[in-house]
Amino acid sequence: MFLRLFALSLPRLWCHFAALNFCHCSKCTNYPLILIQFFKTMALIIPKCYKLKLLPETTEVAIKLIKESFQERLSKALNLRRVTAPLFVLSGTGLNDDLNGVESPVGFDIQCMGNRHAEVVHSLAKWKRAKLGAYAIAPGYGLYTDMNAIRACEELDNLHSLYVDQWDWERTITAADRNLDFLKAVVRKIYAALRETEQIVYERFPHITPVLPEDVAFVHAEQLLQEFPNLSPKEREAQAARRYGAVFIIGIGGNLSNGEPHDGRAPDYDDWSTPNSDGFLGLNGDLMLWNHVLDIPFELSSMGIRVDEEALRRQLKLRGCEERLNLSFHRHLLNGDMPYSIGGGIGQSRLCMFLLQKAHIGEVQASIWPEEQIEECAKHNIILM
Repeated sequence: MFLRLFALSLPRLWCHFAALNFCHCSKCTNYPLILIQFFKTMALIIPKCYKLKLLPETTEVAIKLIKESFQERLSKALNLRRVTAPLFVLSGTGLNDDLNGVESPVGFDIQCMGNRHAEVVHSLAKWKRAKLGAYAIAPGYGLYTDMNAIRACEELDNLHSLYVDQWDWERTITAADRNLDFLKAVVRKIYAALRETEQIVYERFPHITPVLPEDVAFVHAEQLLQEFPNLSPKEREAQAARRYGAVFIIGIGGNLSNGEPHDGRAPDYDDWSTPNSDGFLGLNGDLMLWNHVLDIPFELSSMGIRVDEEALRRQLKLRGCEERLNLSFHRHLLNGDMPYSIGGGIGQSRLCMFLLQKAHIGEVQASIWPEEQIEECAKHNIILM
């Protein structure tokens, strides 16, 4: 079992070591304690008595139904229009997402452009905001797109794949909209679209009964820390998701009272440092569901009101990244060329996995998996594409 866990965990572990400048040469045996923590948190989950509710062929039909139904409801709820999106962007523009700040993007040199370097997008958080400005989309309206990415440092388990597919959306807002009540209102609209799509799946496949609660709850990451001071952030998420069934955790990225952030978030798109009406910091968050198949918290969406000029300067200073102010995206934002906006990403395969009550994301997505994982899943009737 130890060797299997090591094999499944090695790709992401290696990337984190490289990013943190830890020694990972073949002769070094002084491994940091973070190695032990990785093995505590990264393991393939095999649910007891897992029952395949849809055959692979029928699953394909259901995936199409979910994707078409949800994006139609999302676009209607938030007044979004579809646009095309890039698979890669030029390095050095500041457009790519930094995620947690340690993941290295997949990249390549463009020979016909003097070997300028391009990198596969991690997400389109900044690109979407720039596109809002380029299309002069008015407040109250926005755009969405199919975002496809490769995250070579991702762990390969029930929820994570090398291939990432999500609906990336962005909506123009006014300065007056930059508040917590507006954020919550948008979250509720997205959640309503989720529940409507869940009902459509039930009507087509009545043996897949709905599990989402009627309403989504809201809680700040600091409140979870105060309630569960001895638990890790992931354990606190589990407590909240189990309790509510669907919860939006506010304030992802900024340091909490213990001096640590609940989770990483880049300093130059979501606003996690502005005081809000609940008495805490942050105008962003993560939508977490309780996965009844795996008995774990299930992150479906990360979203938030984007930084304004003041929040951008403040967050870059807090994270020691003020050199980014010289990048093209950041200069345009500071010059007032970028509209105020709210936006996020919603996992497409994750949504399909959750609504079809699958045990592994590989049941709804074609990707690459370690042979050991494929074989282990097959033993328990979990068929990966």
